[in-house]
Amino acid sequence: MNFLVTGGSRGIGRRIVEQALLAGHDVAFTWNQDAEAAAALQRHAAEIAPQRRCLALRLDMADGAAIDAVCEEADQVLDGIDVLVGNAAINRPGLAVSLPDGDWRAVMEVNLDGNFRLCRTLLPGFIARRRGRIVLISSVAAHGMSGQIAYNVSKAGLIAMAATLAREYGRRGITANALVLGLVDTDMSRETAAPKTFEHWLGQCPTGRLGTPDDVAQAVLYLASDGASFINGQAIHLTGGLNWVP
Repeated sequence: MNFLVTGGSRGIGRRIVEQALLAGHDVAFTWNQDAEAAAALQRHAAEIAPQRRCLALRLDMADGAAIDAVCEEADQVLDGIDVLVGNAAINRPGLAVSLPDGDWRAVMEVNLDGNFRLCRTLLPGFIARRRGRIVLISSVAAHGMSGQIAYNVSKAGLIAMAATLAREYGRRGITANALVLGLVDTDMSRETAAPKTFEHWLGQCPTGRLGTPDDVAQAVLYLASDGASFINGQAIHLTGGLNWVP
């Protein structure tokens, strides 16, 4: 299968790219800010999966024309896209009473509008081939967390998007699911999450640990497989059993 993974140059996205390559798939991934991280991943891909194709494409998820162009290039180079992994996201923390319009709009344009445009662009190919897999990376923040209303709403929207796409296109061999992530141990979460969040998670999570990028990557690969063809329109909580945060 051929994957398109957004936000693939670091963290969770990078591990999804690596695991897909190791599983024998070709991958196009997008990046926006860190050109060196994208180049480093391509070099690493050539070492761990020399027989596979790994394409790095710069993409601003708020740019609709760029989304169309990236999908077209990935489709041409890889001879079609079978799996979309909507992983790229941004956050603009702020309370509802004071969040500026610009911050709200920026989060929605990337996290929600960008994923909609990707799905809309790739759906005709999925429909023509009567097979497609859409995996949208959501978060327990979708249930509501203080201080980041825009991010929360955007992640809740992805759950609704997956459910709607499943209903509209399930009979065309297309599945769409949302992975609702708990606290995953990445450089980004270490930089942005408060220490008390880590303490709470480790103290309350039934599994007794944080999630890892490998946990997410393996779930994505399963949802992309033929074995998951009857899983559709679901919000799958990948949380170790703790489906909320303080």
